[in-house]
Amino acid sequence: MIQSSRPDPAFTGGVVKPSFVRLPQPETLFSGRAQRFRTLASEHDLRPYLLFLADLCATQHAIQAGLPPVELPTADALARAREFAMPPLDRNRFMADAACDATLEGLCSCIGRCELTPAAYAALQKLRDADAATRATMTRSVLSDSIPVESLAEHVFVAAALQVHFARLAAQLDAKELVAVGDGVCPVCGGPPASSLVVGWEGAGGARFCACALCGTQWNYIRAKCCVCGSTKNVTYQEIEGGPGTIKAECCDECRTYVKVLHHEKDIALDPIADDVASLGLDLLVRETGLRRGGVNPFLIGWY
Repeated sequence: MIQSSRPDPAFTGGVVKPSFVRLPQPETLFSGRAQRFRTLASEHDLRPYLLFLADLCATQHAIQAGLPPVELPTADALARAREFAMPPLDRNRFMADAACDATLEGLCSCIGRCELTPAAYAALQKLRDADAATRATMTRSVLSDSIPVESLAEHVFVAAALQVHFARLAAQLDAKELVAVGDGVCPVCGGPPASSLVVGWEGAGGARFCACALCGTQWNYIRAKCCVCGSTKNVTYQEIEGGPGTIKAECCDECRTYVKVLHHEKDIALDPIADDVASLGLDLLVRETGLRRGGVNPFLIGWY
């Protein structure tokens, strides 16, 4: 069962004036997420899948030491992006380079040494055997959030490699130079949020940050405002009745979508990607109300 609530009027305008953007730290991002997946897997109905994702995130962390440096767009390109309120690492214009290719190769090689199910190993082998054109098409599918369900397993590995590459790029940006580029849009890569966090960080207590599944960037966004369309009308919250109240679905009647809100200030262990996957039960319940998921998490596609 799910229970509904309305937003607290005290939070509609924000509580504090936090920094706009929190850039990822690739050196700890994936190792911490791997540990969170392992913790969540304990006695969970999705235990095998969560453990697979834990191994995948551990692989994302492990391969970074051997990767070539990433190259940001030119200073002129970054300045133009800021001037015209465009994402500086625009996923829609992305072209794989040597560092990106090396990331995918490294991930495929490293994850292949993990204990995979026959289906996962077959998907990995199919990706390793794919030619450059096929890999380019798969990359475009991930970046456009149009992953074919029939080849979901192969695309999960591609998505994982792209997460590493984009996080490494994003980490080199100057957070002070980033600007908002639209409602429901990551100011770094232009993607939708996977979920959002209400945080308790010093100087940002009670503020909400949207979290990008691709580049790992988190950006401040007004609470009680739809993460997808920006509406402040008819926004409600759904949660599993009797639960701890740390994960809710922010539901918008205007665009008929929902995005999860994780109350990080109540549980600092919450991860915007791992806990999004582990709270699949909430997705299934909210879907019954006729709403569609507005958050995009490549590790959840095909499950709801």
